[in-house]
Amino acid sequence: MKDKNAAAEVLLSPLTEEEMIGRLTGMAVVLDEWYRKEGRRLPWREESSPYHVWLSEIMLQQTRVEAVLPYYRRFLEAVPDIPSLANADDMQLAKLWEGLGYYSRVRNLKKGACQVMQEFGGELPASIAALRSICGIGDYTAGAIGSIAFGIREPAVDGNLLRVTSRLLAAEGDITRPQVKKAFHDVLYTAMSDFPSALHPGNFNQAMMDLGSGVCTPGQPACDRCPVRDFCLAGARDQAELFPVKSAKKARRVEQKTVLVVIEEDRLFLRKRAETGLLAGLWEFPSLDGDADERQVRQALELVGIPVRRLIPLAHSKHLFTHIEWQMTGFLAVCGAGGHLPGGWQPVTLAQLEESYPVPSALRVYRKAAVEWLEGKAARLWDG
Repeated sequence: MKDKNAAAEVLLSPLTEEEMIGRLTGMAVVLDEWYRKEGRRLPWREESSPYHVWLSEIMLQQTRVEAVLPYYRRFLEAVPDIPSLANADDMQLAKLWEGLGYYSRVRNLKKGACQVMQEFGGELPASIAALRSICGIGDYTAGAIGSIAFGIREPAVDGNLLRVTSRLLAAEGDITRPQVKKAFHDVLYTAMSDFPSALHPGNFNQAMMDLGSGVCTPGQPACDRCPVRDFCLAGARDQAELFPVKSAKKARRVEQKTVLVVIEEDRLFLRKRAETGLLAGLWEFPSLDGDADERQVRQALELVGIPVRRLIPLAHSKHLFTHIEWQMTGFLAVCGAGGHLPGGWQPVTLAQLEESYPVPSALRVYRKAAVEWLEGKAARLWDG
């Protein structure tokens, strides 16, 4: 940045760029000491191979650490390295990911592994530009892998880093704007270039993540416990809760659905979603658009050749995606044998459901009802 105040103007910070760099550099040394004592002990930090870092960072996107831990361990047991990931069956990967959400992540993970095998000899490259070229690896993930696994001085700019840095610098720039996010990256990158050689860039990025997730949290941060509060301009002004500045999110589109758990003797019926779009390639229970009543459900099933012996209302449920909200109601339909099987419907036993067919977590309420019925629990409860 040629103009020494260019970043300050974009970030809307009262500090000059030189002052911002000095503040971040001094803070980093203190933060490093805190991280060595207080940093979270996580399995991917103990192993810290490029593959482990890559897998953990993809899993952690929009997902809490506590939720990721069992998935991470189970995934590694089945898919221990990049070659096995590139050769893994798509349905196996989706099943391993079942319940973690955002399934495009695991599809891109496999595409990226195939690319690494073809272009980089099966090893992740020690270059930020090369990492960015891999399917599913964006600026943040490239920064995380590069800094943690290879010691490259590159910031991993996520929500935690943006929040912490905006408070440190009292920067009022809207973090949802690309130019503001880039200015934060540039300031952090310049500061990291000035860090003492003993300060590992991966530790800095992970310390900022830990600080943001446990101390410098959204809303009202725990400033009294912050190891770098002496460097925080927003904290000194008692304004930390005002940062970061970001524009309001666009309201989600609401979709009404009626989910049909169709049971025939010891099996249920699933259908596969399209290979593109939301929840691509996963298996789901058939559904009707809108909030259908019992008469409409019975009519719809009989219209496709499924004789309904009994129809049991199920609970309402809601699931939030990034841009869409599903508002669902459901019915469990007990059907007679020998009915017509609509095109695309797949009969599945309980064992097959548990072992092979990935059903999205959005439908967990209805999956639970299906499992209970097939196990005989709900059949006894709802008898009569």
